[in-house]
Amino acid sequence: MKLILEQMPIVLRSLNVGFLQTMRLFFVTLLGAFPLGLLICMGTMSRFKPLSLLCKFFVWIIRGTPLMIQLLIIYYFPGLVLHNNIWGSGETGRFTAAAVAFIINYANYFSEIYRGGIQSIPVGQEEAGLVLGMTRAQIFFRIKLLQMIKRILPPISNEIITLVKDTSLARIIALQEIIWAGQAFLKGSQGISGAIWPLFFTAVYYLAATGLLTLGLGALEKKLSFFR
Repeated sequence: MKLILEQMPIVLRSLNVGFLQTMRLFFVTLLGAFPLGLLICMGTMSRFKPLSLLCKFFVWIIRGTPLMIQLLIIYYFPGLVLHNNIWGSGETGRFTAAAVAFIINYANYFSEIYRGGIQSIPVGQEEAGLVLGMTRAQIFFRIKLLQMIKRILPPISNEIITLVKDTSLARIIALQEIIWAGQAFLKGSQGISGAIWPLFFTAVYYLAATGLLTLGLGALEKKLSFFR
């Protein structure tokens, strides 16, 4: 116990750095995936068949393959196959590649949630809007959008919470997120080796993050309850 107390400041400093990297990847993914998902959704719902089929095929590939494989391909393919390492070297390059992989993956999942939300709005609302002289864009943003957000919030919340935990997959390309930091003390880091207890502390960080997100998303869902 005395040894653990002596090692605690070192471990916590390292875990804090790893957790910041985890949260950075989490927020960058959301910032990129939300709008990209909407674009993909519009593509799959397009009346232009070639675009619709292309988007649906892309969604099928991304949703049908593991995120870990996508990470490895996106990170290693440019350098090994094209002989052009577009990501650069070091932690910055690994982070950029991980962010691109996560954004593409989650955007495709979000696109299907968006599509379900849009299609769940009764067609009569659009027809009524057209009768009143509104454009399709006005109908979407003034009538459908908030209703869609209310309907898609539970599945989107699920994906957001899953994303917090999925960020741990970035360690496959040696991105130094929180689990990488915790496991380093098992292998040997900063004079500490053979210590498994830091890994239990990583679970506490994840529980805190998902707990706060659950409370925040639950409060948002209550705010939109007037659409019931």
